[in-house]
Amino acid sequence: MSKPEILVISEIPPPMIDTLQQHFVVYQYWQPGAEAVVRERGHVIRGALTRAAKGISTALIGQLPALEVISGFGVGVDATDLDTCRSRGIHVSNTPDVLNECVADTGLALMLAVTRKICAADRFARAGEWEHAAFPGAWKMSGKRCGIVGMGNIGHDVAARAAAFRMPIHYFSPREARNRQWQRHDSLVSLANAVDFLVLTLPGGAKTHHIINREVLEALGPEGILVNIARGSVVDTEALIAVLQEGKLRGAGLDVFEQEPHIPPALRDLQNVVLLPHIASNTAETRQAMADLTINNLVSYFTDGRVLTPVV
Repeated sequence: MSKPEILVISEIPPPMIDTLQQHFVVYQYWQPGAEAVVRERGHVIRGALTRAAKGISTALIGQLPALEVISGFGVGVDATDLDTCRSRGIHVSNTPDVLNECVADTGLALMLAVTRKICAADRFARAGEWEHAAFPGAWKMSGKRCGIVGMGNIGHDVAARAAAFRMPIHYFSPREARNRQWQRHDSLVSLANAVDFLVLTLPGGAKTHHIINREVLEALGPEGILVNIARGSVVDTEALIAVLQEGKLRGAGLDVFEQEPHIPPALRDLQNVVLLPHIASNTAETRQAMADLTINNLVSYFTDGRVLTPVV
């Protein structure tokens, strides 16, 4: 029996390719000649694998008439046209839960990095400036109020970690938190007004595009700190830059950006902003678990006709 043919859209680690090739005929879309492969083999390519943040374009889906299943390496599915997938009967999966802890850990790391000026202090020490002056004071995080936008599994994990720092938990979310002692708000402005930190763990997509706008950021206030471990699209970047430049926000910790991997120079110039290259889930243990689930979703579909973690 011949192996199913699949297209890997975005570059993934070589060990994943090696494992996939045990089960499938694998075409790598980022390699030279990929467009010719799609023209020649698109009519028999039945599966696709992509980094969830990159997705798969609607145009490419249209070039794959035999496509049955898309396996996403990551949680978000906003970069893939789910309506088109539904209309075509294409199964879509992702890798939920296996990355929750590491993403939440990164959220707390960013909160600490901004308040305690960890990155600035590292630069200060490396430059030898400590020999000539004392490092400027930072701020305490313990006991401050933590606001979370999006109380899903990652939001709950962030809240549990923040609670260990004796931080009262406030949140804005379509669903109620499992802990009834955490305070739910009926608007983002109300939440931002009530907290010191605003941690974003909500999904991306059209419904949440620029949901964190200037009004919300100004409500967070000059002592407030924004932390984004969700999607870059949920924040109005120009508004964020403006309030930071105007001193209307204490700082920000950002793992995601609107035009990744591009980061606006104005953000890079701000010393009260900690910037990460979208690495919240990037630990050896979590990436292995994600890789296993991504591959197993495809194997399961072609073996049993179902994916393990369905989205569509």
